[in-house]
Amino acid sequence: MKFKFALFILTLFVVSCTSTKPIVRTTTKPKVSTKSKSVTQKPAPKTTTKSTVVTSSTKPEIGGTKPKSDSEVSLVATSSVKTYTEEIQFYVDNFKEIAMNNMRNHGVPASITLAQGILESGAGKGKLAMSANNHFGIKCHTGWAGESVKHDDDAAQECFRKYEDPADSYRDHSLFLTSRSRYSNLFRLKKNDYESWAKGLKAAGYATDVKYPDKLIGLIERFELHKFDSLVLGNDFKSDTKEEIATQGGNYYTIQQGDTLYSLSKRFNVTINDLKKLNNMSDNSISIGQQLKIK
Repeated sequence: MKFKFALFILTLFVVSCTSTKPIVRTTTKPKVSTKSKSVTQKPAPKTTTKSTVVTSSTKPEIGGTKPKSDSEVSLVATSSVKTYTEEIQFYVDNFKEIAMNNMRNHGVPASITLAQGILESGAGKGKLAMSANNHFGIKCHTGWAGESVKHDDDAAQECFRKYEDPADSYRDHSLFLTSRSRYSNLFRLKKNDYESWAKGLKAAGYATDVKYPDKLIGLIERFELHKFDSLVLGNDFKSDTKEEIATQGGNYYTIQQGDTLYSLSKRFNVTINDLKKLNNMSDNSISIGQQLKIK
């Protein structure tokens, strides 16, 4: 009896041990870990090398390098094109010889021609300059037998002259002024008196903009276009109208039409900030007849 009881206990022990082995074995399978690998595995991130590529907007539009900010814009031309200092200087370098040759042949100051070309064509960037080599906005008018283009101006789709080369536009500009009686008074002026020429153009009806003379004078002085007049005339440029430093021992200057703080700073070799400090000015505004202390 004791033997049978002992045998029963031994059998029960063996059965219980063998039944637990599969449970231990199943918990060790790495199912979860392999699944997590497939989830966490991500594609390699894209590189960011595109940010180092130079975009087309940084390319010079005409020869020079486009400034980083609009604070360096020199002017907004009559063709509604923003024009930068570097582009204007490039334009001057390209057309100064043409302007001087026209001055020799037709008597129009090179400074005036260049300033008008810059202003009218946006330093060569305007639509008419690009599509028709027309740098002065000259319309077809009666008798024009050359090529033409249509362009919206005072009216829609007006007729403008088209040239094979910008130099032809420069020559036609001089002929345009010399062949029309309303501009005849201009040729009685001194060739180095760019101020009177600028005002005379406006008075003769070349432009309707009341500030047209000031814009031309500002361009001539800022970019020293008058030096090309001097080269043609063979003398040192001296203005007959803007060299008066009035009263009080030569320390003061009387503001004339077309003067700007920038042009005065260049003429008298003093910074704009120093001029403002000398005259207790809070901004750059000046008026004709104002006495400005320059030293």
